[in-house]
Amino acid sequence: SHRSRASRIRQHLHCDSCYSRRCRARVEVSVSCALVPCRLLCGAVFHLCKEEDHLLLCPNVRVPCLNGEYGCPVQLPRSSQAAHLQVCPASVVCCSMEWNRWPVTTCSQPNTELFENLLREQKQEECLDLAMALKDQDALFHSIKMKKLFPELIQSVDEEEREEQRQEEERRKEKEKKKRALLEKEAAERAASKEARDKIWEAVNRINVNFPDEKQEEDEYEYEAGVESQPMLSQEEREAIARASGVDADLLVNYNAWERMFSMEMGGCREAEGTAAAADRGQGRGGGKSLGTLKEEDETGSCAGAAATSSSACSVPSASSCRTGKPRMKNFVYGKVEPMKIITVRTFKVPSSFTARQGRIRNPGFYKRENEAVDTSDLGVAPGEMPVWEEVQASLLCSLEREQRGHLIAESTSSDSLLTDQGTQTYSFLSAPFRRKTSLADLTAGKPLELHLQLQLESVTSRHNKASSAFTFLCGHTFQRTEYGKHYKNIHSDIQMGVDGWFEQRCPLAYLGCTYTHRRFRPSTYEATTSFNEELGCFSLHPTAPSSHTRGGGQAGGEEDSLSVLPYEVLCHVASFLDSLSLSQLALVSRLMRQVCSSLLQERGMVTLHWERSSSSQGRANWKVTHKVWRFSSLFSPVDSWGFRNIPSISEHLKVCHYNEVERKTEKMCLPHVQEEIQSNKSCKGSTLVTLFQEKRILM
Repeated sequence: SHRSRASRIRQHLHCDSCYSRRCRARVEVSVSCALVPCRLLCGAVFHLCKEEDHLLLCPNVRVPCLNGEYGCPVQLPRSSQAAHLQVCPASVVCCSMEWNRWPVTTCSQPNTELFENLLREQKQEECLDLAMALKDQDALFHSIKMKKLFPELIQSVDEEEREEQRQEEERRKEKEKKKRALLEKEAAERAASKEARDKIWEAVNRINVNFPDEKQEEDEYEYEAGVESQPMLSQEEREAIARASGVDADLLVNYNAWERMFSMEMGGCREAEGTAAAADRGQGRGGGKSLGTLKEEDETGSCAGAAATSSSACSVPSASSCRTGKPRMKNFVYGKVEPMKIITVRTFKVPSSFTARQGRIRNPGFYKRENEAVDTSDLGVAPGEMPVWEEVQASLLCSLEREQRGHLIAESTSSDSLLTDQGTQTYSFLSAPFRRKTSLADLTAGKPLELHLQLQLESVTSRHNKASSAFTFLCGHTFQRTEYGKHYKNIHSDIQMGVDGWFEQRCPLAYLGCTYTHRRFRPSTYEATTSFNEELGCFSLHPTAPSSHTRGGGQAGGEEDSLSVLPYEVLCHVASFLDSLSLSQLALVSRLMRQVCSSLLQERGMVTLHWERSSSSQGRANWKVTHKVWRFSSLFSPVDSWGFRNIPSISEHLKVCHYNEVERKTEKMCLPHVQEEIQSNKSCKGSTLVTLFQEKRILM
């Protein structure tokens, strides 16, 4: 601080301005101190009084990482902070790659036989484009809320509350039923135990051993314990039991009304008794003053009239003030307050000479109009024959209309401040009305799986703004800073953008329903198969092991595998060669493997903060960090280059494709030809375009 610096200046005047490594000033009190080297061997030489300041800049001092607040636990020298950021587990990058996938329409996909065949054969052969489309469709269905698209079909708050109350009532009845069954079971057990005890007493009485007093006391104790063990029912539970026993609902309503009236009367009686008791205590003390009342002087000085007034108008005066004829203070209480009538006065009046000109403002009342109601009955279709919409089709159609045309179907528009065009669209759903938080995924949860999005995706589009698009999907995976470049190259550039015809090739007759596909590429250095993990939402690379390595098979059930018997140090060394995705899956195998993978978290993993929403005492919502999450990323082993797989070409499949119907032509056909007239021109002068037209030598 400035004060401590000023004190040092007064103590060591020479040291404050000396920066020489070879200072030879004599050591004197309040003037200078001795030169010392840095204890951490950084090479700096300074006066002893500057050692504390040097530790703030010394490159060999161990300090926490710059991302320490974000979860990095590393303590390292200050000179290594910049290099550590490249491998810091808290230096996390979120992939922001976006792509578009449009819904299937009759124009884009008139034949849906391909989708039906793909979903039917999904378990037999996994297709990369189909797996990605199903994942995007699931994310789209969870993001589409029915309240935004069809607000008129949403249940009102009262209806939803009634439905929640009905469900709560059903749960409460079920709970009461279980409680009643439990009580009956306990009563039966108690009766059985009592019967067994009676039999024992009878057997004891037969041998002339009788203890009547003890038995009676025990029975009384048993009865009292049974009465105390029975739970006390609340008023709501009594009413529920009355409804379940068949009591008329009107009688219950009248009973509740009378009970409320009697409870109010009882409350008034208790209040009156309390007021009278307080007044008596005040008279006994000699000064009955009430709090919070207005005081005014009684000029007459008589206490008889004040004593005769009602207790609600004024309180009873003290006895000492009645005996004396002096003016006293009266406690005034508001007995009857009448509301004051408020009158609003408008002083401005519109001039009668003012008229609006038609040239300045369009007056909607100038033209003669007829009010006519329009509804679905004008379509000429009976209410029972009205078409029923499918929720997925209607939701995707409304979202697509907004994305491509910039507005919703039948959206209200205002041309000026006077006229507004109102538009309505009638929808009829079997599942309507919807709850307020219902999404499209909730409506399709129990239905068979269908594909409503195209297999082809777009990375660049000019038809809409992707920032607010429902059909724009985000990668969203997190990686370490050193892993992000490899992820973008292998996943997005090589696989995802080439899955439509380059990395994965489909049969040319796929539009007719053929589901044949093959993957053309593999890593250039080893054999591996590319697949898509639907649970993690990422691609994975599975190396193809030779048959000689897998010939032994696995161990019998219950026996320990050969990998777990290795020493812990050897397992850690073997796990260090795995990629991040393999480590995350290996940690799920057993507790031992989880410990092995946990030892590599700080070196290969990443840490993020887990935020949770909480409410303060004032009712404000805020976010706070609850804990830190350590995990591995979804990156597989980086592939520098890809090579073609040794598989037959797509033309070999066309020879045996069931959708390839060869049409052989045997009839002869005349081919078009051009008649050419060749003449020898002996002159040196060549023909021009004019002479060619004159001689008509060009034949069409």
